[in-house]
Amino acid sequence: MPVTSSAPAPRVIAVVGPTAAGKSDLGVHLAQRLDGEVINADSMQLYRGMDIGTAKLALAEREGVPHRLLDIWDVTETASVAEYQRLARAEIDRLLAEGRTPVLVGGSGLYVKGAIDALEFPGTDPGVRAVLEAELAEHGSGALHARLAAADPEAGRAILPSNGRRIVRALEVIEITGKPFTANLPGDDAVYDAVQIGVDVARPELDERIALRVDRMWEAGLVDEVRALEAQGLREGRTASRALGYQQVLTSLTGECTEGQARAETVRATKRFARRQDSWFRRDPRVQWLSGAAEHRGELPGQALALVERAVTA
Repeated sequence: MPVTSSAPAPRVIAVVGPTAAGKSDLGVHLAQRLDGEVINADSMQLYRGMDIGTAKLALAEREGVPHRLLDIWDVTETASVAEYQRLARAEIDRLLAEGRTPVLVGGSGLYVKGAIDALEFPGTDPGVRAVLEAELAEHGSGALHARLAAADPEAGRAILPSNGRRIVRALEVIEITGKPFTANLPGDDAVYDAVQIGVDVARPELDERIALRVDRMWEAGLVDEVRALEAQGLREGRTASRALGYQQVLTSLTGECTEGQARAETVRATKRFARRQDSWFRRDPRVQWLSGAAEHRGELPGQALALVERAVTA
């Protein structure tokens, strides 16, 4: 049953934190209790057909809660935070107009920030972009990442060395604006009154969960999922082909590594990514952290609701 209160509910709830922490289940619970809907803030769950490798909740696991901004892009489409921002705010505004609660759920920090904060995106310069993309093709993402890390150490830490598209974009912004890429990101000026709940799991337990999740993905048919998406153009997708798990399986399908090596590298890469996610959200003092550890799992929904209710009456 939805929570009842004489005070108005906070305008937006955001459930954030690293992969495998338990955000999705908590988001469903909060949306049920707060008469809301879940708005996806995982950049790879935006893609149709990328289900197993992104740990997308099955319909039954959503427990009747509508989930928005899932399965909206083909795998050949290049992700755009600016476009996501437009779509997410449209969903948030619709729910607010209906007197219902938007529950933003995901670990893509820039997407969450784009949805709820005053984030404007610098323009593009086709000439600069073309030069950088040519360098990427010739020298690889590692060389460009080293240049980015020298120009903007914080961006170098935040962007994976393998993510050529984001590295090119960061270097393009630096070239256009003459400022570090991270200097173009605003502070914490909110567009919506939001309660941000971080789900915290200690590193050893989180690493175990990640390894188990990857094992389950393989057992559930991740390799077959990638094969099917490859036929739909996954390799040509500049964003989707870089997704954790998908990138590694694609490499194994060309014979560059064994399937076992791809599986092990997926675990390693996901652990590194989870640390980056955690670092991103830790920098935001507005995020209120709750334990998602196994021994506290039963307490997490109640604690999250208590945070929301405190925000209502504050």
